[in-house]
Amino acid sequence: MSKITIIGSGPSGVHFALSLLKKGHLVEMIDVGYSGAPPVNPEDSFNELKENLEDPVKYFLGENFEAVVGTDSASVYEFPPHKQYIFKNPEDYDVELHGFEPHLSFARGGLAEAWTGGSYSFNDNDLEDFPFGYSDIEPFYNEISDRIGLIGVEDDLSRFFPYHKNLLPPLDLDENSQLLFNVYEKKKDKLNKNLGMYLGRSRIATLSKDHGSRKKCDYSGRCQWGCPSDSLYVPTITLNECLGHKNFKYIPGILIKHFNYDSNNRITAIIGFDVVKKVEKVFKVDTLALAAGTLASSRIFLESFLKNEGKIVKLPGLMDNRQILAPFINLKMIGKQFNPDSYQYHQLAVGIDTEDPKNYIHGQITTLKTGMMQPPFQSMPLDFKTGIYLGRYLHSSLGVVNINFSDSRRDDNYLTLSQNKEGSTKLIINYNPPVGEDKTIKFSLKKIGKFFGKLGAVVPMFQVQLRPMGASVHYSGTIPMSESGDSLTVSPNCRSNDFSNLYIVDGSTFPFLPSKNITFSLMANAARIAEVEF
Repeated sequence: MSKITIIGSGPSGVHFALSLLKKGHLVEMIDVGYSGAPPVNPEDSFNELKENLEDPVKYFLGENFEAVVGTDSASVYEFPPHKQYIFKNPEDYDVELHGFEPHLSFARGGLAEAWTGGSYSFNDNDLEDFPFGYSDIEPFYNEISDRIGLIGVEDDLSRFFPYHKNLLPPLDLDENSQLLFNVYEKKKDKLNKNLGMYLGRSRIATLSKDHGSRKKCDYSGRCQWGCPSDSLYVPTITLNECLGHKNFKYIPGILIKHFNYDSNNRITAIIGFDVVKKVEKVFKVDTLALAAGTLASSRIFLESFLKNEGKIVKLPGLMDNRQILAPFINLKMIGKQFNPDSYQYHQLAVGIDTEDPKNYIHGQITTLKTGMMQPPFQSMPLDFKTGIYLGRYLHSSLGVVNINFSDSRRDDNYLTLSQNKEGSTKLIINYNPPVGEDKTIKFSLKKIGKFFGKLGAVVPMFQVQLRPMGASVHYSGTIPMSESGDSLTVSPNCRSNDFSNLYIVDGSTFPFLPSKNITFSLMANAARIAEVEF
């Protein structure tokens, strides 16, 4: 039986693997696979952790107080100290950045070990540049929904992301979110008509019902700190399922550098580096699948041309979602006691119609519960005592809208390599924002301000944060799907047009990046490839 070797254990890799295993294939997964400690005191709620941990200061703020962030980097999406392993890079993994500030992950499960669960299907407008439509990928959205447990309802946002099968009923809304939703329901006809804006429930990969050995959300308020019940889906859950198959082998501790290929452009072996023993490792290959994430997979691809043919290749078309964090204050919630026993991440989402449906603007609404209180107050000109007072008084009224914009492939956004005299290489990442981005941002913020004003909330524009490109971690587009058969592209089923036994199953292949979170579609597309090609 031939073997399929997968590089990377992120969402694409694990679902590609599971689909192959269900069809009886022999699968090998090679990964760096940094991992963290299991959740502490799994029975405790967020507040109980503060009381019951032996050293809660170290847990929440870090041994060196690294969770106390500076003004420039402050964000409600800062990650706790014990999750920093997710962003650890191997030694000498050199990157040179121009206009791009990415997060790289070599963790077991990849970057999605730190995601917030947003899972939105692409519609036919989103898929206009893809070599398939919604009806082709819908069965795999259904399949992934069943695997991971996905909450969703048919509501006003279904016009932007289709309602599909295997969706769970929603969680209870926290009081702030419920109030926003109630006001919207009363005013939505005018808001839809006058502002072209719609509000509804987020699609989130969190359980509202028990799912196999995983328990439904218990509202412990620990989402950001690591869900102790596995109700919030992360890829290591599926990796553990793969480990239960006798045809699956997982090899951690290996950073794959490049692959070798013969005169027929058929890959014969992959060359890796043992990050613990510091020695080179060689693995023979029958069929290879790159699933290490767009940046890491593209680097392996680039390094392979350099090692085998001595040429430096450029991969144009890098994409990422520009993000804006717009904080708001729900005036009717001021002075109320906040409830920590609730689901922490976004429970509502907002959509903004544009002239071109393909460039729909997507926002996720997170009300502040047990997230970091420091960032929203850090840019205010307040002394410590006043800040503490206002923090307690305003806590329950605070929230943030994470606004996302679509992106398209452009030649001036690219990945390539540079090589020094000693032969070591550096990944070069270059990104320039699209023409007219300022106008699009102003348009969306004006809409958001008016919309939340109608819902009884205030958006302080001086606190709006334009996040750097790379912050969304929705990278894609460097080796796109194409029906042309051109070099440096893949087929509609993501088979390389350069190497006959290579598949690329992560975001590298997406020819367009909608404003919606990409992870759900990565998983669905990986399952699609496994089904139609194997």
